[in-house]
Amino acid sequence: MKKMKWQIKLGSMLLILSAVLYYINYVIFHDLHHMFLFFLEDLAFIPIEVLVVTMIIDRVIEKREKQHLIQKLNIIIGVFFTEAGTEILKFCASNDENVGDIKDELIITNSWSDSDFNKATKLINNHKYSIKIEDVDLEKVKSFLVSKKDFTMRLLENPNLIEHETFTELLNSILHLEQELISRDISTLSKDDIDHMEIDIKRVYKYILIEWVYYMRHLKKKYPYLFVTAIDNNPFKKI
Repeated sequence: MKKMKWQIKLGSMLLILSAVLYYINYVIFHDLHHMFLFFLEDLAFIPIEVLVVTMIIDRVIEKREKQHLIQKLNIIIGVFFTEAGTEILKFCASNDENVGDIKDELIITNSWSDSDFNKATKLINNHKYSIKIEDVDLEKVKSFLVSKKDFTMRLLENPNLIEHETFTELLNSILHLEQELISRDISTLSKDDIDHMEIDIKRVYKYILIEWVYYMRHLKKKYPYLFVTAIDNNPFKKI
């Protein structure tokens, strides 16, 4: 409401200023015919000005703002993988009973093109994720996730994440898994608990794998020197 009042006041002041200037013009030159003619010409040009501003200038500004936002998001995702994401991905992949179906296809190299990254994305979307809880050191997982809880919460507080739904879902799924591990006695898990835990881990696994491929594509395009380090640390090389 305050913003609208400010706009109304500004609009009124501009209209009054315009009327005053037209009046001064008339007082000095006494040429109502030409003044009215120029007024109509200016009025006729307004739709063109609106077209230029709304369809061209606004679009250019919006594109730049979107690129800037994407850059910020990629920085956040990079910090996540450096701090916690790579370790979580290593844990998930090393406990995936079907990892053999995808690991060779996810050995990313410098020669990868957009087509290769698209194939990788399709591969992980169709992958049958399988985690056998009995073989997982859940106490170690819980300890790691608890140690990263504050970090994960700070990432979620970033307003820019609204524009990246998948990454937000990843962070939420990590926090959910951590809460599930805390709320249960890991030494005496029931069959239902085990089934539920497997679903939670597979959810984290899928989301983090999607984000990892996305992030690796970004590094290859924007930061080749970081990309070299990232492909050396590829978790699928050590499985």
